[in-house]
Amino acid sequence: MNVNERNTPMNDAETPLLEIRDLAITFDTSNGPVNAVRNAHLTIMPGETVAIVGESGSGKSTTALSAIGLLPSNGRVSGGQILFDGEDITHASEKRIIELRGNSIGMVPQDPMSNLNPVWKIGFQVKETLKANGLAGANSKDRVAEVLAEAGLPDAAARAKQYPHEFSGGMRQRALIAIGLACRPRLLIADEPTSALDVTVQRQILDHLDTMTTELGTAVLLITHDLGLAAERAEKVVVMYKGQVVESGPALEILRNPQHPYTQRLVNSAPSLSSRRLQSEKSKTAETQLTKPAVVAAPVATADDHIVQVSNLTKVFKIRGALGKSTDFKAVDDVSFDVKRGTTMAIVGESGSGKSTVAQMALSLLTPTEGNIKFDGVDVTSLRGKALFDFRRRVQPIFQDPYGSLDPMLNIYRTIEEPLKIHKIGDSKSREKKVRELLDQVSMPAATMHRYPNELSGGQRQRIAIARALALNPDLIICDEAVSALDVLVQAQVLNLLAELQEDLGLTYLFITHDLAVVRQIADNVTVMQKGRVVESGTTDEIFANPSQSYTQDLLNAIPGATLLA
Repeated sequence: MNVNERNTPMNDAETPLLEIRDLAITFDTSNGPVNAVRNAHLTIMPGETVAIVGESGSGKSTTALSAIGLLPSNGRVSGGQILFDGEDITHASEKRIIELRGNSIGMVPQDPMSNLNPVWKIGFQVKETLKANGLAGANSKDRVAEVLAEAGLPDAAARAKQYPHEFSGGMRQRALIAIGLACRPRLLIADEPTSALDVTVQRQILDHLDTMTTELGTAVLLITHDLGLAAERAEKVVVMYKGQVVESGPALEILRNPQHPYTQRLVNSAPSLSSRRLQSEKSKTAETQLTKPAVVAAPVATADDHIVQVSNLTKVFKIRGALGKSTDFKAVDDVSFDVKRGTTMAIVGESGSGKSTVAQMALSLLTPTEGNIKFDGVDVTSLRGKALFDFRRRVQPIFQDPYGSLDPMLNIYRTIEEPLKIHKIGDSKSREKKVRELLDQVSMPAATMHRYPNELSGGQRQRIAIARALALNPDLIICDEAVSALDVLVQAQVLNLLAELQEDLGLTYLFITHDLAVVRQIADNVTVMQKGRVVESGTTDEIFANPSQSYTQDLLNAIPGATLLA
């Protein structure tokens, strides 16, 4: 459901449920106080959905969490007011804040894996929430199952007995929604509730959240970096930049007619709102200089042009079932596709579609059960010893999580130098020169080499991961959800960087993603996977203009905000 279609009655004299006036938040650090939020303001009426939008570090989560007393220990409200249903709770006692949490103000945090206790069963965690708010009675087991069922979990009574690791990402997020709404709060703070989920699961969960909050009359404060999603799901949008509110108003008005330069950048950078194919500045210049009217037919690709050829690829895993018996699970089923040299092939599908398993086999990290993968005409599955070592030099990965893919104990110089040392390339002096060149290629200053991963932002870490992947001058880079953990502005910067590097270096990309909006910007060709099989493939333009499969159409329809600018 599109929240903008709600018919929410609004009385002008009605008291705002949440009102933040000229809010200032300060963090005390070893270098002195830092003003994280300045003069922030927003108003949420009963039953209304308001979205706070901004990039990482803009202050959106800090502003929202101040309303529920969840600022870090070194953070404090240093100015302004927070009013809940007319009550000033800016400096309310801990006892009063605890009374409000759960019963009046619920919370759905971002990362379901780190916000659910891995050693407690799901039902126990829901029961603890009810107990903390004085709602766990003799029928608490029934109430736990009821809460989980309301959040859309099938067979809720059985699911309550399972642990978080037994749930998919979407199921874990539903469990967090169940916990957040268990006590029927009047306001729900949803902090990036679906950012780690694929687009179809994201749509299902947000639709269900809309339905639940509408039925309960719960207002929602949605925190997101995706302006398209915000405009689709909220009546009003508040845009934050560097700790300040720079623009606010009706969602569709903000989306269609952004006034502040930063909001304009968010609209232009959001892949869900863009139909443009990424080009480097050099390509754009060259294109404008093409004045000859002659049409030249594109050459037909030959086998030699295909750097990757995947044929009848199948991967079967043994899954341990009840009573210790093993069953076969076919993660990849008879998959075939080719990747032309110097182009980008995107493999798209929901979580569990088999796309990352294909990537791992292409990297020779998994052995196929059947079929083969040829790289530059050589069967990857047959490589051993030095041949495999040489293959790894020519094929490099960029993984999803820029926080987990860099060793926190190595500084940036050692991180980028490591593949050069492993492959015995150059001496220390030439390797240092190469590291400096690589940092320059990814637009990072040379001084970065002396820093550690924890001193960099997510976008900067991903640039370092790209520099490391480029160190060995590879022919093929396999990007496994390489931008899904980044906010839209940083995502746009990284995608532009990848496009420029492809043009400058002639790179080939195999791009694994669940996000068709990103595919439209980066890919030449698309292979769509569902339940381990290829259901559709073609050029990006063909897939977007005329998808032949209902599954592909569902993926396209799930792109948040895609139709709002029409």
